[in-house]
Amino acid sequence: MDYKITDKVTWVGKIDWELRMFHGNELSTKKGSSYNSYLIRDQKNVLIDTSWLPYDKEYVSNLKKEIDLKDIDYIIVNHAEIDHSGALKELMREIPDTPIYCTANGVKSIKGHHHEDWNFVTVKTGDTLDIGENKLIFIEARMLHWPDTMFTYMTGENILFSNDGFGQHYASENLYNDAVDQEELYYEALKYYVNILNPFNAIVKKKIEEILALNLPVDMICPSHGVIWKDNPAQIIEQYMKWADNYVENQITLVYDTMWNGTRRMAETIAKGIKSVDDDVTVKLFNAAKTDKNDIMVEIFKSKAILVGSSTINKGILVSMAANIEMIKGLGFKNKKAAAFGSYGWSGESVKLLTKEIEEAGFEIVDEGIRALWNPDEDALKECYEYGANFAKKVK
Repeated sequence: MDYKITDKVTWVGKIDWELRMFHGNELSTKKGSSYNSYLIRDQKNVLIDTSWLPYDKEYVSNLKKEIDLKDIDYIIVNHAEIDHSGALKELMREIPDTPIYCTANGVKSIKGHHHEDWNFVTVKTGDTLDIGENKLIFIEARMLHWPDTMFTYMTGENILFSNDGFGQHYASENLYNDAVDQEELYYEALKYYVNILNPFNAIVKKKIEEILALNLPVDMICPSHGVIWKDNPAQIIEQYMKWADNYVENQITLVYDTMWNGTRRMAETIAKGIKSVDDDVTVKLFNAAKTDKNDIMVEIFKSKAILVGSSTINKGILVSMAANIEMIKGLGFKNKKAAAFGSYGWSGESVKLLTKEIEEAGFEIVDEGIRALWNPDEDALKECYEYGANFAKKVK
């Protein structure tokens, strides 16, 4: 496989086919990932980002096959999180005096991870680095998704090295977006956006507008995870602008957990009630204890309204729902409506608790929700059906 992107730029990263969880156990990566690192050869040689810590020695060994490490003039650290800077310590053992270009926050973050005081050169938006025939322009991208994040733009080649922006956790031997399954690619790009960047929607929109205002031609976007946007890179920029602008589809999602199937039966009956009055709406149901939480977040992101359900246990809600609610709070969804439902045996607090939690998460509460005593009988299920129909009318 040819890892040369242009005559001057070579991909020198690592494809991780085995990765299944990321950020501890917070993010599922069913399609693996890659840790993209790029080597620029001009009159000066520049390395942009490195690789994740478990592959530090492998990364440096492979880099030596590509270039004599002493010939690397500059290192760019767009973001110091360990999946991008993990191999930095191993690399700096070999070339300890090489200047490292990063933001001021980047210096703090690199020192915090590696506890080394290397030859740092701090940069801010608009600063440039002359490397010969081309220049590198630095663009701070604070909180996309860490305070230290920046993008690096290469003139001449018109490449935006965007770090986590426009990335996907997606392992492929094909480097480019037009050479992979498009449905898979867009789902992984959306999942990445929802679970990592959605809390910073307003910043995403503002930063993209700022970059566009620079009038820099972009022929390629090279993120730090997943494939490179080579074929019509504007498509992912346009998609980000849509996602960042209170994105919503005509969808209602029900997320629940159940002990003895009472809450499940409620969910299924409410869903039928919704469809009875709005056949065009997409309705999806997920058992939170059996479904990947990050995939659930994608469906919530797409939804105009959600219903959250849980049986009552120990005067509270089931653990899987508590975990999902916590994620929902952290991701900061906007412009969505919600209500709660659940079955109970004797105390029945779950619906009230879920309503409170989902309201605190920023959702507009449609009504006080619905609950059913014990395993719902036909009368209770009829109420659920009618509740679903009324809910659909309220959020249409």
